[in-house]
Amino acid sequence: MNTTIKFGTSGWRAIIAEEFTVANVRKAVAGIARYVAERNPGGARVIVGRDPRYMGERFVQIAADVLASYGVKPLIIAEPAPTPAISFEVARCQSDGAINFTASHNPPEYNGIKFSTPDGAPALPEVTTAIEALIAADGHPVHGSSGVPPEQIDPKPAYLARLAEMVDLPLIRKAGLKVAFDPLWGAGRGYPDSLLRQAGISVATVHDTRDVLFGGHAPEPEGHILNDLRQQMRASGARIGIATDGDADRFGIVDEDGTFIQPNYIIAVLFDYLVETRGWKNGVAKSVATTNMINALANHHHVPLYETPVGFKYIGELIQQDKIAIGGEESAGLSIRHHVPEKDGIMAGLLCCEAVARRNKSISSQIKDLFGKVGSFYPNRENFRLTPEVHTKFTSKLKSDPGNFAGRKVKQVVRTDGLKLILEDGSWVCYRLSGTEPVVRIYSEAKSEPELSRLAAAAKDWIAQ
Repeated sequence: MNTTIKFGTSGWRAIIAEEFTVANVRKAVAGIARYVAERNPGGARVIVGRDPRYMGERFVQIAADVLASYGVKPLIIAEPAPTPAISFEVARCQSDGAINFTASHNPPEYNGIKFSTPDGAPALPEVTTAIEALIAADGHPVHGSSGVPPEQIDPKPAYLARLAEMVDLPLIRKAGLKVAFDPLWGAGRGYPDSLLRQAGISVATVHDTRDVLFGGHAPEPEGHILNDLRQQMRASGARIGIATDGDADRFGIVDEDGTFIQPNYIIAVLFDYLVETRGWKNGVAKSVATTNMINALANHHHVPLYETPVGFKYIGELIQQDKIAIGGEESAGLSIRHHVPEKDGIMAGLLCCEAVARRNKSISSQIKDLFGKVGSFYPNRENFRLTPEVHTKFTSKLKSDPGNFAGRKVKQVVRTDGLKLILEDGSWVCYRLSGTEPVVRIYSEAKSEPELSRLAAAAKDWIAQ
């Protein structure tokens, strides 16, 4: 089967043995190798890492062989490593990029390739477009080695040392905070829990083994998947539960009473916390689909706001330029100033621990405090599958500028990514079509839960009208 390899918002992903095959991996890595070699004729170095998925070790070896055949030195990470640790290592050792075999939070039958540029950030569209062209043009990757020897590296010590600089671990220890951690069998195993234990902080871990099936579900740290973490919290007396997805770039937070906290709220809490404790007021970034509580907090703190398309690479650019204190997406990705320009679920969890320890308040209590500062915000996201007929009709409809929506005047139309309609009362709806399947993602937000229910229902009805 002739597969067209396309890099989406977070790289190329496909089902193992269908499109994600040895032959296609060779083609994809050959395109990356050519791209890197052309820009570094004096000898390039590329990190090769992976999450714990099936065949990961084999794909790493294949990538190393292909890179070497193009004269690019492979820097191999032997064990599964978190995406943010790989990102940090790229910049630390000044490599020419990284190939990371991961499908992140996708189900276990998937694998994928993320490519990071020399700054450790996810490759921007101009880079991935150039790589896609090289992949398409080179149907016969070079096989065998040119004699460029691989080198093994371990990103863990330097990355954990960096986290220890960024997070106030002595404060967490002094507060006597107990923590529970769930890596969901993923690449985060042995990272935040090791750091916390080294600092003398009580932490209990679940799912601390390799399972290429991730317990039989997608390694996505969402509330309905984290029951084992809740049970461990009760058993150990933990006041907070932190979780990471398959490659540890996304976070999940469970409050002391077992409540799963929406990522939208975590971004808001940590933004407010960083302004309060670090004094960082250079800016804040959020994707267009992320809660407008960030907008309200930016006004409250007199901080510049940047609203980006969906895809953390755009937020990563702002971190690189030191324009923001924190940037995040409602899909549970964030990073902060002076850190990696890549999502870091481990950092997010540790910062939540610090915020609970310093403020001596649960995350839910801190959210209530934010409501008192800037008003209430209730966000929601749903996926809606479209028939071919409705998909075609709705694609055209997204180009319209409706004057009214759900009986209210449309105050502003935003086309940063998809179609976002901001209504006169401050509530909003955002539609984004999937690039890979006939699905529209519907984001909505209102000032109360009853109003959110009405708005979300109207948002679905508008699709077929």
